[in-house]
This record gives sequence, C-alpha cells and structure tokens, in this order.
Amino acid sequence: IVSDPISDDGLNIFYENNIDVIDATNSIIDENYEHIPTANGWVIRSGTTINASIIKKADKLAVIGRAGVGVDNIDISAATRKGVVVMNTPDANTISAAEHTMALLLSLSRNVSNGHHSILNGKWDRHRFIGSELRTKTLGIIGLGKIGREVMHRALGFNMNIIGYDPFVKEDMLRSDDIELRSFEDLVSHSDFITVHIPLTKETKGLFDYKCLSKMKKSARIINVARGGIINEIDLAKILHENKIAGAALDVFENEPIEKNNPLLSAPNLILTPHLGGSTK
Repeated sequence: IVSDPISDDGLNIFYENNIDVIDATNSIIDENYEHIPTANGWVIRSGTTINASIIKKADKLAVIGRAGVGVDNIDISAATRKGVVVMNTPDANTISAAEHTMALLLSLSRNVSNGHHSILNGKWDRHRFIGSELRTKTLGIIGLGKIGREVMHRALGFNMNIIGYDPFVKEDMLRSDDIELRSFEDLVSHSDFITVHIPLTKETKGLFDYKCLSKMKKSARIINVARGGIINEIDLAKILHENKIAGAALDVFENEPIEKNNPLLSAPNLILTPHLGGSTK
C-alpha cells in the first residue's frame, strides 16, 4: 500500500521487483480500508496515520516505511507487538527542511509576505514594513539533530549568534565557535528568532503554550517546520493578537489540512505554508 504521494522513481523500485502496488493516495485510510488484511508492506509520508486499530487488522503486514523523518503518525508500540518493522528515512528531507526554515526566517525578518499582500491591495508601504537584519541577531535552535544542525550552518553564514537547546547533546559534540548550549528557559527569553526541530511526543506537545510564548522577547519571532502541536495554536494566535511577539511562521499544524476555523488564519504577523518543508524535487 502506498497511501501518500511518492515519486515515480520510488514506485519503480517496487515495480522492478515484481511487487504489486496499491495506490491509496486518494483513499480514506482507517481500520475499514479493504486492503489492510492482505498488505505485506505500507509506505506513508505525513498524511497517513497508522494507528493500533489498523495494525490489529494487518495480519500479513511485515514493514511500514516512512518516507521522511517523523514517525509520530505510526503507533510504534502496536507495530512492535505485532512484529511489524517500522523504518524511516532520516536524511531524505534534511536539506529541504533546513532551507525552508531559512526561507521562513528571511521572510519574517523582511516582511516579505506583508509586502507582497500590500502591493496586491494597491498600496506601496515601503516605509511601513521596516525589516530586521539577521546579522548579529540571536537564533535559538530547539533540537540539534540533522535538520537543526543544517539550519545552524546556514545561519552562521548570515553572521547570526547561535544558541541551542537539546537535552541529548553535550557541549563537546559541537564547536563552541558555532553554538552555545543553553537551558530551554534561557534560550526562549534571549533569542531574537526561535526555530523548532524536535519530534512531537507527550513531552513536547504544547511545549510552546501561552506561558512559554509570553517569555519571548516582544521583538522575537518563532518558526516551526518540525511537527504541528509543539506550538499551541490557540495560544500562539492570542499572543500574536496581543502583539506580545513580533511574528511567527508555521509549516506544520496539529490537524492537516488546517481547519477553516483555526484562529491562526486571522492572526497578524504570521506566515503559513502547507507542510512544504520536505517537498522538493
């Protein structure tokens, strides 16, 4: 079963090895999906959730392949109990996600989205949208895995000061000339820009709630190209309406596609993209 879009090159690997492929990209995937009991393998991206109810009915399933990094949309415990191997591709979209982070970082700092919409509305607000140079600004990186480190390397090229938080990384694993490790609280309160690169877990869900967001500088901006739900969307919308931070950019959301009544859709100083972080040719 392939239930999320992947490239023809990827599909051809299956065809060349005489594997029957069931295209489920436009199907409703739940425990009643007809091909679950007979599937030997399943390929997904972020659009499909494979929960315990689905795995329970997958009597012949041997492997789930996640074309991407995060596996929070797979019930790992249920898969393990059933003897189903779960694999991901941690390097596949590292550069894409890091570059999209930089795109949002630059767009926020220079009011690209606001300027664009201003011109479309017949205005010329050159003096209204005063930008902020990245040079000498402090970038706080939450999560120093593959993507977080790629963002760090690119931000250093803009002569930014980099601070980071990652409980699984020690000082001697990084060059002190590149980055300084801080506590989570210290990073939140001292960063001019914060970028999130951690998985969605019980511990990280709602990590950036109203209380946490309130501790950011009023001139600071936050970016999430990791997983929806790490930033509480209702709280972020409230913070932006109250002008307690300067802006935010999100590529991921708690529910995707984003719901029409999501308060973020009416929040100011916000850039939204439809989960494009890993979407490059």
